[in-house]
Amino acid sequence: MTTSQMREAEAALIDSGVEEWELMQRAGRGAAEWIARLGAGNQVTILCGPGNNGGDGYVAAAALHARGVPVRVVAPIPPKSEQARRAADGFHGDVYENADGLSGMVFVDALFGIGLSRPLTDEHRELIAQLSASHRLSVALDVPSGIDADSGAGPEGLPDFDLTLAFGAWKPAHFSGPSLKAVGAARLVEIGVPDRDTAMHLDTTSRIRAPEFAAHKYSRGLVAVVGGAMPGASLLSSRACALAGAGYVKWMSEHDHPGHPPDLVKDDSALDQALSDERISALLIGPGLGRDDTARARLKAVLAAGKPVVLDADALHLLQPAMLAEDGPPMLLTPHEGELSRLCEAFGVEEDTKRARAQALSSKAGCAVLAKGADTLLASGGVVRFFPPASRWLSVAGSGDVLAGIAAARLGVTQDAGQAACEAVQLHGRAARYAGKGFTAAMLAEAVHPALADFL
Repeated sequence: MTTSQMREAEAALIDSGVEEWELMQRAGRGAAEWIARLGAGNQVTILCGPGNNGGDGYVAAAALHARGVPVRVVAPIPPKSEQARRAADGFHGDVYENADGLSGMVFVDALFGIGLSRPLTDEHRELIAQLSASHRLSVALDVPSGIDADSGAGPEGLPDFDLTLAFGAWKPAHFSGPSLKAVGAARLVEIGVPDRDTAMHLDTTSRIRAPEFAAHKYSRGLVAVVGGAMPGASLLSSRACALAGAGYVKWMSEHDHPGHPPDLVKDDSALDQALSDERISALLIGPGLGRDDTARARLKAVLAAGKPVVLDADALHLLQPAMLAEDGPPMLLTPHEGELSRLCEAFGVEEDTKRARAQALSSKAGCAVLAKGADTLLASGGVVRFFPPASRWLSVAGSGDVLAGIAAARLGVTQDAGQAACEAVQLHGRAARYAGKGFTAAMLAEAVHPALADFL
């Protein structure tokens, strides 16, 4: 939920008879469960602010104190809200005005959370940094203080937290935005907020349907990967596509490559002729395509074929609104940040955040948009799906080609661009775990095979 949606949800709970104090108790005690496990009986320091986020911190401190955990509070600003004052009165441990000389195992930021409506002051930012540096682990309640819960924007100089505990519902900043690195691992503390059917969701591990009893190579999906001037990239996509569950992969390329495996069919006939095969269930174009007139002609031929399609890499630089037909087949765009900016310029999208740009582009182009990066998100059908951050080792040349191939395989099976994108992101991330550290894109493509088994 956005901050305003969260406020409305809490207000609805209170109107239904749940007291605000009870919500604070649920949040603070739920946070204490996590903090107690992290601290393992060692010193905890909680930085409490004047509002309800600080109140959550005082409740957590009292719960930890009752367990016998050594806990103290740093309160540079006295509690001001009614509930925060009540929570502060319930904590009977040590309270400090500053952090001088304090150190320990766990530092908890309960200064402002989602309630801050102005920039974090230098004094408060330095206090947070000081406490984070003097403790082994750092935890933020709801969001790290200073980070906008809706956009994920935040000031420079914030420390990287090991854990952020979201209260009641996820906020966009937990999985997207320029300050995502500071959030660390994100975990949800339930406080009784019901699902209000918002247009934002966290995508969880997908289950992938195994082939039917009477399946054959065409019923499992014939996917055509259209190559271009640099055949290596589309060949890599083809390999990932085959290992992600497609029944039949055709590599439509006018060029050959020494790495061409014997189990990949190569079709070097005229593209219009090759695309006329009615059995094709999905297409992929973009990896290694090039950006010249020949590449543009190949893209137009693919779009004219009227098949579900994944557009990646060079195809995203060539795509123009006039190329798209109204009410066309399912289409998935997979831009990284630079490609997303280029597409927004081409389609007249002017928005401030990555989430808003992807949503507007999806609406204008009439397709699913998988905006890649450290904060990958999917805009499709008016809904935004967020994904937990994947392995940082995915930042390797060719990783996007592998993802595009996986997405094309899943599109060939599901015929649903949004579902295909979700399954592809999950498979891509799991393949990275199997590949380990320091892998190449070719190693990542091969790791799709064991990763697929985890989702069946």
